[in-house]
Amino acid sequence: MSDRFALTGARIFDGADWHDNASLVVKGDVIEAILPAGAIPSGVSTVETGGGLLVPGFVDIQVNGGGGVMLNDHPDVASITTICRAHAPFGTTALLVTLITDTPAITAAAIAAGAEAAREKAPGFLGLHLEGPHLSVARKGAHDPALIRPMTDADQAALIAARKQLPVLLTTIAPESVEPARVAALAKAGVVVSLGHSDTDYATATAFAEAGATVVTHLFNAMSQIGNREPGLAGAATDTGRLYAGIIADGIHVHPATMMLALRGKQGPGKIVLVTDAMATIGTDMTSFMLNGRTIYRKDGSLRLADGTLAGADLDMISAVRYVHRVVGLELDEALRMASLYPAEAIGQAHRLGRFANGTAADIVRLSEDLDVSNVWIGGRKVFGA
Repeated sequence: MSDRFALTGARIFDGADWHDNASLVVKGDVIEAILPAGAIPSGVSTVETGGGLLVPGFVDIQVNGGGGVMLNDHPDVASITTICRAHAPFGTTALLVTLITDTPAITAAAIAAGAEAAREKAPGFLGLHLEGPHLSVARKGAHDPALIRPMTDADQAALIAARKQLPVLLTTIAPESVEPARVAALAKAGVVVSLGHSDTDYATATAFAEAGATVVTHLFNAMSQIGNREPGLAGAATDTGRLYAGIIADGIHVHPATMMLALRGKQGPGKIVLVTDAMATIGTDMTSFMLNGRTIYRKDGSLRLADGTLAGADLDMISAVRYVHRVVGLELDEALRMASLYPAEAIGQAHRLGRFANGTAADIVRLSEDLDVSNVWIGGRKVFGA
């Protein structure tokens, strides 16, 4: 295919508006323009899509695994590549590979692997999400409590050093294990700080937002809930404008009515974004796998420890989009923004991801009218579909 081509025949969503009878022009690895169908410049090859929808590639800021692989088990470039490749058929073109609470040695290996994947420009790799180990044991979820610990000076320095090696670094912390001054230092160094796995109160959560935290990890799960006199972390996530909040839209982690209450009440500019919290099962038929020496079972659309504790999600991003559109009742354009533009904003990448404009990444998903993924391009190269 030419270095410059135009995708035609599909309705185009640029992240804000829909375009009919238009063409999406790609030059190299970026978007050049959206033009009327009859205005394609001479010398530009034309690719007829056969209909459907062209939308910005999905951005997932919490992906633990895929393709049978967990980063915790194999913190290397091969695993990162496998995970990214497993999510591409579901429309995810940029993701933060996530390490669940583990030992310092595994964490260091994951950071080194992420740095190497970034140097190699692994398709779909956006950076790392270190979910722990600086969490609250009271809200540990499936994290191993023996590995949860307070943040030290050395931990803080390691995160700041890692940020210099990675395009994006997000870390989930709990106020119970991290001081506000450390959050301020991390944010100043460019680390995206997310609050999660915490039993903190509303006042403390808002103070941490003022210190520099900008995201909340999987809203309503593994956190203090909204009460009549104490709004908790869930209330702070909804009420605090600077905070973005991930949400797992699988119908298991959050009831659709609760989801809609949060969507209606969310104060901006921060938005609620779709995350999959996906595990090794995505793209496979596996029925169980191991995490930190414990078996996680796949059954009835969920992933659980033997005691029934939810352990991540058996969810891909296009399924999450369909869920908030068809079940929760959001307009399709808003559902798409929750999977692309809003997560890109949450991690400071909206200048190049989550929308189509001159110079943005040519990360493109073609959907059928039934919202099935037909084709995927990452950086202008087709990675899925005929």
